[in-house]
Amino acid sequence: MFSYSLHVFLWAFSFLPFWLLYLLSDIGYFFVYYLFRYRRGVVRTNLHNAFPEKERREIKRIERKFYRHLVDVSVEFYKLWHMPESVIRKRCKFKNPELPLHYLRAGRDVLTILGHYGNWEWLSSSSLYLNDFHFLVLYKPLHDKQMNRLTRFLRAHFGAIPVAKSNMLREINHYCTWKEHFMLCLVADQTPHGSSLDFWMTFLNQETPVYKGAEKIAGKYDMPVLFLKIQKRRRGYYEAEYLVACDHPRALPPGELTERHTRMLETIIRENPEYWLWSHRRWKHKRPNDTPLH
Repeated sequence: MFSYSLHVFLWAFSFLPFWLLYLLSDIGYFFVYYLFRYRRGVVRTNLHNAFPEKERREIKRIERKFYRHLVDVSVEFYKLWHMPESVIRKRCKFKNPELPLHYLRAGRDVLTILGHYGNWEWLSSSSLYLNDFHFLVLYKPLHDKQMNRLTRFLRAHFGAIPVAKSNMLREINHYCTWKEHFMLCLVADQTPHGSSLDFWMTFLNQETPVYKGAEKIAGKYDMPVLFLKIQKRRRGYYEAEYLVACDHPRALPPGELTERHTRMLETIIRENPEYWLWSHRRWKHKRPNDTPLH
């Protein structure tokens, strides 16, 4: 019953104009940051460890800007429900959509990597620029079935095809079998689990386990790898640019591609740290002594 009520509320919420959404976001920021203190300890610890050279005043400034951005991204995501194509094209611009199209028209499927930076949810609109090619978005299903259906619906609003992580290889093989070319998009800055804690590198001044999944997929299917650099121009307006991380992943030594796209993400985080997802418990694991640091 609660999920249904929330569903109805979010449906009505998505009709609101942007100016009112951002007014509500300002109010929400007060509650999230000052009243509920949502993961304040996690965020502050992450920031201090990532930027030991910054003064406490600067850390707190980044912290407050992060929370404002976090609430903005939340309201922007549900606004997708009733956002026309003309609006998303204006508010989320892609500088060089011809780059992935170059590979797709040459008969090569493409892997695009990004992080939880800027508004990663609006980037599903890149499907609008791929013409007749497919745009697959990898996701981890939510436990709440109704909210999971809603999230899938919003991500597919502009033509993207959400693919559950457990079905990824099956979906890729399906498109490869039928020779229907596609671009697969995945977020690569999440914390690995269990047996995947085998690749460690220094990221944001800390020893960090990194998924090698993108590298394995790219190598298996010989997919060129692009990194999507996101910049927030102003409130509610984003600009994305495709950067080439690797043209031929099979030619690289093991770990090289993972290091490349992780360093590319680190670079944009250092430029404007408030737009990354600092509330994530990214450093909850410790590197075993017998595991090398790359």
